[in-house]
Amino acid sequence: MAPLVLAGSVLAAAVGLLAPPRTSDDAYRYVWDGRVQAAGISRYAHTPDDPTLARLRDEGLFPAGDGCATWDERRTAAGDCTRINRPAVHTIYPPVAEAWFLAAHPFGGGVRGAQAGGALLAVATTGVLLAAGSRRRAALWGWCPGVTVWAVNDAHVDTLGALLMVAGLGCTARRRAGVGGALLGAAVATKLLPALALPGAASGLLARRPTKGALLVLSAALGTFAAAYLPYVAVSGVGVLGYLPGYLREEGYEQGHLERFGLLRVLLPDRWAAWAAALALGAVVLGAVVLWVLRRGDPHRPRTELAEHKCFSIATDIQG
Repeated sequence: MAPLVLAGSVLAAAVGLLAPPRTSDDAYRYVWDGRVQAAGISRYAHTPDDPTLARLRDEGLFPAGDGCATWDERRTAAGDCTRINRPAVHTIYPPVAEAWFLAAHPFGGGVRGAQAGGALLAVATTGVLLAAGSRRRAALWGWCPGVTVWAVNDAHVDTLGALLMVAGLGCTARRRAGVGGALLGAAVATKLLPALALPGAASGLLARRPTKGALLVLSAALGTFAAAYLPYVAVSGVGVLGYLPGYLREEGYEQGHLERFGLLRVLLPDRWAAWAAALALGAVVLGAVVLWVLRRGDPHRPRTELAEHKCFSIATDIQG
């Protein structure tokens, strides 16, 4: 069964390599970030349209003479055509993602190389799930058409975060807390969303006497995250935040000009809407947890029952 799952994952990934990116132009930014770093320049220090980096441009990222009319092309402030999205802003990607872009640069340095890297990460994630004994989850991941499109064809770096997160949870489930925590910290330093897995991995902190394993997971994760950012902070200072504040504004989270949570803003002032949404979400999650514990939990082992439930951590589920 495992060889069949892995073979299917390889085939699904291969399909994503048959064409250039179709639904996202993020891969062009990845290629540019890798190229700039390979030249010994901090990616947090310059925007893609900065004239000082003009020597790094090529036809793949800055096409000339084609009219600049396709869906993945736009003009810079100086009128040059580029495939890099938001060429006037700094990169948004955390340091482990940037390290991946740099590592992929020698192997092609183009969008096809980024796609090949995405295929490698997708298949590797299937392999980690299989090694953990979770064939069902490995098949759900490896054979998913979304993986073909988003992880391979679009080459999204989120796949690296998923791989590190799955590996980290697997290590914590096998009581390798230090390694698991470090991998989870690296996952968060790839894309911030894997931070949502930390409460499940360090659930022992909820005990009356927090377990050493849980403390080690959390400390290793935080230490790895800080260590990943430290070299970039030393060079670029607060510039390591890149376009993150701008992206939040772009997505409608700007303080004083909130464009999200429309229903709540009908009842509440704009400045309260985000806090009310967070409180409502927390209440829903907490209510679901309480209901689960009341209905299914062992009154003598409430923390263990919660930590082992698959909705809060896939770590125990992939033990096999």
